[in-house]
Amino acid sequence: QVQLVESGGGLVQAGGSLRLSCAASGRTFSNYVMGWFRQARQAPGKEREFVAFISRFGGTTLYTDSVKGRFTISRDNAKSTVYLQMHNLKPDDTADYYCAARNTVAAGTMDPKGYDYWGQGTQVTVSS
Repeated sequence: QVQLVESGGGLVQAGGSLRLSCAASGRTFSNYVMGWFRQARQAPGKEREFVAFISRFGGTTLYTDSVKGRFTISRDNAKSTVYLQMHNLKPDDTADYYCAARNTVAAGTMDPKGYDYWGQGTQVTVSS
């Protein structure tokens, strides 16, 4: 079992920045590919949208097109933490953001079904 706890969300004006953190506990953090997903609060029935993932030792990252050049995913395996640095935030980025862990030696995936553990989420609100 892996427990994930997100933090760092909040209210920010368009063009601002936030850094989300996700602290993991329970198992060896470097065993997991880590991903960030988001879900708009006005669409609770929709599947969570992929934002980014990072490989177990950080050598590979992937981003959804809408955040490329604005968001950066990183990880610190010594601290068992994954980060999502977000710059130039837009109102469309408003959502609940979730980190997720994928226990596999395979590559990361954009499919939320490919992740085994999830945090409770942190809210990000971007005002125009």
